[in-house]
Amino acid sequence: MNKEFATAVYAMVFAIAIGWVLFIGAGIFIPIVFGVLVVYVIDGLTRLLFRVPGVGRLLPRALGNTVTAIVIMWALAAIASLVAGSAGNITSLAPRYSASLLGTIQDIAARLGLEVTPTWETLRRDLLAQVNTQRLIGSTVLSVTSIATSLVVVLLYVAFLLIEQRSFANKLANLSNDPERVANLRRILGHVNARIGTYLAMKTAVSAVQGLVSWVILALLGVEFAAFWATLIGLLNFVPYIGSVLGVLLPVAFATMQFADLNQVLLVLLALSATQFVIGFFLDPYLMANSLNLSPFVILASLAVWSALWGIAGAFLAVPITACMALVFAEFDATRPIAVLLSRDGRV
Repeated sequence: MNKEFATAVYAMVFAIAIGWVLFIGAGIFIPIVFGVLVVYVIDGLTRLLFRVPGVGRLLPRALGNTVTAIVIMWALAAIASLVAGSAGNITSLAPRYSASLLGTIQDIAARLGLEVTPTWETLRRDLLAQVNTQRLIGSTVLSVTSIATSLVVVLLYVAFLLIEQRSFANKLANLSNDPERVANLRRILGHVNARIGTYLAMKTAVSAVQGLVSWVILALLGVEFAAFWATLIGLLNFVPYIGSVLGVLLPVAFATMQFADLNQVLLVLLALSATQFVIGFFLDPYLMANSLNLSPFVILASLAVWSALWGIAGAFLAVPITACMALVFAEFDATRPIAVLLSRDGRV
């Protein structure tokens, strides 16, 4: 058997085995990976903080890490609390939203000149079949609540990873008796940490801006639970391509249930779409500057693969995981061609 072909077969079998392990162990691996990425965000934000003139002299590195960690962990706890609190309120208001949705549909029917005014009975029979709006909202809320619970688990992992980080350098030094090998490993990890940390920190900053602007818009337009939807929009900003679409469609779908006025719904749609366009096409590229150098096709493919393995969580983790793989592949001669194929312009 040709040596190259045998190597390719072994690599494929190994990849399938890894994928199977990741799939069946999703409940274990997902919170751990999220915890690691949060630590990356903390490290990246600390790096950005120390780039501010004068901060490095006034603020010790350890204190900077501590302050950033407290802010990030407080933000995660606040998100979990906000999601859990909003979930119950949305469920309790489901009947009112059903009535408002019916009013919106009747408004659309009147504008289209339909002779028969829709009612819930005709909608269930002709359009919605047996969809129960309240049950649909309730199931969605249960899913969101489980995400909030997972955030608490992630917080625990983050806390212990930050404690473990202090002894990581010593562990790394004792991995081998060869100083050159240890130095090379330090260089690789330092490069990966810097690139991924900076990317995640900048992406977090852009997502925060996205969420803040969306909150202002939704609050001004009178959309209920504006803080909840703004937080969701900011989180969805981490999901490439699809996240921007969902960041508009989900709040607009809710506005359709809240408002019986179609014009108000269209106003929410246009305002959120304009925000996504400005930030997605101008602010995000300007700050990110293609920092990870990943091919758009690779990003889309990784989104499909990791979503299939880990569902919604995989969509959030697809880009950081793929970027880590590309950066590590680029450091070794045997896997460097793979990193070249994953890159945007062939330079790694």
